This record gives sequence, structure tokens and C-alpha cells, in this order.
Amino acid sequence: MKIFSPGFFKISSFVAVMLPLALKAQVVGPTGTNTNGTSANAPRAGAPFLTISPDSRSGAMGDAGVALSPDVNATFWNPAKLAYIEGQNNLSLSYSPWLRRLVPDVSLAYLSYARKLDERNTLGASLRYFNLGTIELVDNLQNPLGSYRPNEFSFDVSFARKFGQDFSLGLTGRYIYSSLTNGSFSAGQQTKPASAVAADASMYYKKTTQQFGKEALFAFGVDLSNIGSKIGYTDNGPKDFLPATLRIGAANTWYIDDYNEFTFAFDISKLLVPLTITDSNGNVVSNDQSVPSGIFNSFGEGFSTQAKQLTYSPGIEYRYNKQFALRAGYFYQNPLYGGNQYLTMGAGFKYDNFDIDFSYLAANQQQSPLSNTLRFSLIVNFGAAKKTDTKTDNQTGKK
Repeated sequence: MKIFSPGFFKISSFVAVMLPLALKAQVVGPTGTNTNGTSANAPRAGAPFLTISPDSRSGAMGDAGVALSPDVNATFWNPAKLAYIEGQNNLSLSYSPWLRRLVPDVSLAYLSYARKLDERNTLGASLRYFNLGTIELVDNLQNPLGSYRPNEFSFDVSFARKFGQDFSLGLTGRYIYSSLTNGSFSAGQQTKPASAVAADASMYYKKTTQQFGKEALFAFGVDLSNIGSKIGYTDNGPKDFLPATLRIGAANTWYIDDYNEFTFAFDISKLLVPLTITDSNGNVVSNDQSVPSGIFNSFGEGFSTQAKQLTYSPGIEYRYNKQFALRAGYFYQNPLYGGNQYLTMGAGFKYDNFDIDFSYLAANQQQSPLSNTLRFSLIVNFGAAKKTDTKTDNQTGKK
């Protein structure tokens, strides 16, 4: 893809960012498509790739994952769930071509690992890599200026601990690196790769119960993510908030018989970033708040505005014999604050120590850049947990 001289970059909404390919040269300013697919009306934050759902299971359930039964990808959704994963060692690799309607070579890769240290404690780590493809740079006269491959990544380390059989807490530390420019000048300043640090805190609760005469499991979770330093691409220029996010989720699983189970999950999330005020040229004029003030002020626009900023993710999952799964879900975001609305679906297969998951996103807006998004995930359990005299299912508590 071709882009004017790199001095025009407005980093916080750069990316993928290509308007229809019919346009000879694209200039992307503060309005456009963010890397997570939202429009510029959403509260603006730096490194939006951090909000993209990386795995196929939750991706098939409308991006619901805070209270789903634990797996190694809990490092993204709710690290506290890691305390209940099965097996001694778990590894997952996920891959998704991203914004395929706009560009062909943008992708997200996600690698996560978890190891049970003992009965109560679990350690996790994950690496997220966002590849923005190759950009062909040209000046105003269409003279070539070479090519550039922007990219972003984050590295996480998580720790989860059980407090009893039904409750756990989790903490995560994160390093973020974003290289979206090639050292060009913007607004008289030389740009450079940006970095930041952040932390997550989470909790998870589950309770075995009886519902409709069947055994059931109710689970509840809260995840507060990406609380950290601001991110900027110049030494003295403006810096953007990280996409701090509050997710609250519940999931209920019914064990119909020894072979069939059905789960309904529902997540609500909110971006803890204050609404951005820009001048007539699109320049940000209200991001000089501290991070704590920004989080506090993200709740200060009134109840009606707050309700419109929430996103909703209902999802369902059917499992047969713990070896085959069908999933579906829906993601809703108010048109005034992002506007993403899409149906998701997918399937999962388990063979021996391997889980293979697939998801497909069918956006209901004809021109949505997220239409036809695919995700693929592979989970491997390559070390059995220590056996005890009484075998107990980690999730249900059933013997």
C-alpha cells in the first residue's frame, strides 16, 4: 500500500488504516479505523491492538471470556482463572489475519503459556505480536521513499493463586512496544518507537449448584487490564492513554448428562479512557490528565453517556463428550462510541492432548472492516498435573 511522506502520521489512529484501495494515496488523520476495528468516535487510546481478542474460543462467543471455564488463554481474559487450569503445562498459539477488507498482510499472533507451580499457584506468560504489513512510502509527487514494516508487541507475566476451592485472584505485569514510524518528523519533532508498562488485576469465583434438576456451574469474573503509563512517539509531543479496560463477566454451565453440556456466557466491558476533545484540525487538546485522573474522569460524563460506552458480549457453547464444541455469540457496541456490531461462530475439537479451535466473524455492517475475520488456535497440554488419591475435576468439583 502507498502512503504520503511519513511525516503525516497521527500515531494513535494510524494503522491499517488504509481507505479503499481505489484511492491512489491515503492520508489517515485522527478519523479513521483503529487497529481494533472501532471508529474514531470511540474514546481514543494508544496501542489499541491490546484490546483485540486473540483466541478462537472467546472469539467465537462474541468476545466473551472473563468467566468461561479456564484455559491457558486466560492470560488475556482473566488471569485469575489460571489457578484452575487442568494439566501441569499448557501452551497455546493463536493466529488471525486482521482487517482483511482493508489490507491483505495485517495479522495478529498470540502465544501463551501456563504452568501450575503447585495446587494453589500458577504462573503464566504470553506474547502478542501485531504485524501491520509492508507500507510503501511516497511523497506528494508519488516518488517512492522506500518501504516500512510497522509492528507492535506486548509481553506479559501473570501469577494466579487459589483462595479455597472456589475463589482466585490474579496479577499481570506487561511490557508494550509499538513501532509505527520509521523515524520521520511529525509536527517538527522526530518520531520514534514507543514503549509503556502496564498491570492487570483480576478475580474469579465459581460455584457448583443444581439447576432444573441438573448439575450446573455458575462462574463470575472481573478483570481490570492495561493500567499503566501513557504511550507517545516523540520526546516532547502528546502522549495517549493505554486502553485501560474493565471487564465483568458471568457464565453458567449446565451438565445435561455425562456427554452433553451447555454454557451461556455474558461479558460487559468499558474502556477506562476519558472522551477525547480535539480542535478543528483533529489535534488532541485534552489528554494532559494523569492516568488516575483519566480513569476517574472516564466515569464522569453522566449515566446516559456511560451506558452508551459499554460493550456487550453474549455467547453460547455446546460441548459433546468434552471432545467437540460448537459456539456462537454477538458483540454490540453503541454506534456513537465505536459502532462495532457483529455475529461470531466457531467450532472446537479435542484430540488426545491437543485442542484445535476456529472462529469466524460475520459483521452485520456491509462495509465493516472486521467482516470475515478468521481466528485459529491450538492448545497443547504437554505435562499431566500431579495425581492425588481422589481425582477431582478442577472446574466442577465432581469426583
